[in-house]
Amino acid sequence: MKMMHTATLAEAIGDDRVFLRVRAADKPRLLQELGRRAGAVLGIAPAEIAAALAAREALGSTGVGNGIAVPHAQLPQLPATVGFFVHLERPVDFAAIDGKPVDLLFVLLGPPHARAEHLSLLAAGTRRLREKSVADALRAAATPAAARALLVATPGG
Repeated sequence: MKMMHTATLAEAIGDDRVFLRVRAADKPRLLQELGRRAGAVLGIAPAEIAAALAAREALGSTGVGNGIAVPHAQLPQLPATVGFFVHLERPVDFAAIDGKPVDLLFVLLGPPHARAEHLSLLAAGTRRLREKSVADALRAAATPAAARALLVATPGG
């Protein structure tokens, strides 16, 4: 039986998928902006991505606390799971579990057939952002390349 390769954060988050100092007035506008940016990279209609993210958020906020959210959705037209990192210029209310506004987001979009990979990457990205030293460094990152390097670095290495 052939084992499927599970993508790493470094493979899922390309250089063109890190956005710093993003502006959004509120959560609905942020989801629209995420759709716009992801759509431009992936060649998928922004409204479709925003709607998929909003549908997932309707099930319960993906705000995990400490200013971090991990919005994610499944899109059948994607061949593989892809990730995006977003740092907001100003935090927005995301109905996070701790009630704090969100400024760091790890966005994950994947095809329905890659559920295990999706969950593995979601867990990996969430773990990285929940490391206080990583989150602090991401908030201070001056360039997308610097932020990506922090996010995809091997923990402890």
